[in-house]
Amino acid sequence: MINRIRTAGNIAAIAGALVLASCSSPEEPAGPRTDFDIGWSIYAGWMPWPYAQQAGIVDKWADKYGLDIEFVQVNDYVESVNQYTAGKLDGVTVANMDALTIPAAGGKDTTAVIIGDYSNGNDGILLKGNDRLGAIRGKDVHLVELSVSHYLLARGLETAGLPMTAVNTINTADADIAGAFTAPEIKAAVAWNPQLSTMKDTPGTNMVFSSSDIPGEILDLLVVDTATLKSNPNLGKALAGIWYETMALMKRQDAEGKAARDAMAKMAGTTPEVFEGQLATTFLYDTPQAGVAAARSPALVETMRRVRDFSFSQGLFGQGARSADAVGMAFPGGKTLGNAQNVTLRFDDSFMQMAADNAL
Repeated sequence: MINRIRTAGNIAAIAGALVLASCSSPEEPAGPRTDFDIGWSIYAGWMPWPYAQQAGIVDKWADKYGLDIEFVQVNDYVESVNQYTAGKLDGVTVANMDALTIPAAGGKDTTAVIIGDYSNGNDGILLKGNDRLGAIRGKDVHLVELSVSHYLLARGLETAGLPMTAVNTINTADADIAGAFTAPEIKAAVAWNPQLSTMKDTPGTNMVFSSSDIPGEILDLLVVDTATLKSNPNLGKALAGIWYETMALMKRQDAEGKAARDAMAKMAGTTPEVFEGQLATTFLYDTPQAGVAAARSPALVETMRRVRDFSFSQGLFGQGARSADAVGMAFPGGKTLGNAQNVTLRFDDSFMQMAADNAL
């Protein structure tokens, strides 16, 4: 099944507590290298990366720049982000919230090189016996706490004019939530695919809010250690080349495009039909122009403002963080959010722009 455990939880809180008591300055370049390891875990929007390695696209672009790039599968999503944060990986596939609350909050200066996609219905709030979100007031809501499901719930409640205190959240593991939802006494839940698709089929169930109602807020990224990228800009160029060549192939509606998507489905351990369904609720930034536009949009700054405010309110920046501004973020055009003296998450559009300019 296509899945990712997109949750920071105590891991993020521990990471944040390590360094937020003091500000950090940008890391010095780590020195030129040729070999790089990038971590990935199974999720529809990330399957293009391992497929590109299997299809020889990674080697093509790595060879162009005299590099050796290896995409390394890590079965547990949070573990992949932890390995990156610990320096065991040079980059990793990660959701925007987790990039902020794990490596960035932990003091690891991190750069988003590729904005790959956003959840466009892969995450949803479910209610039994009612089709209005407002009816969630007073209910126990089962979800993976401190995950993007928790963030989606907060955003949904906000649109309904309800505070977080209007509901009681029940922490439920992603592996258990679909089974738990079959119990008649459980009336509300928040989940992501593939569990979401299964749970929606429960009689009397309605999806009353989804990530398609907040387009562009649950983002999936390819991030790289900033110091490594500064010393090895060709890594960023190669990654952009890999992503957009693979995008051009997988979106083709011919036999070759279908074969690519079928191969991704197989690597994800699912069927082509299920994988196509996952792609239908995943908005891929499949051209460099689209990626650049997303990076430069004022909406990205507002999204990350919402994400950091939620993360701080849930204690995900650690005890050393005295305000939501504790972790600084930088955006194209010189924009910053939070502590400009402690920028540890950067959105860099330069490599996507090179791809748009055919300058790779």
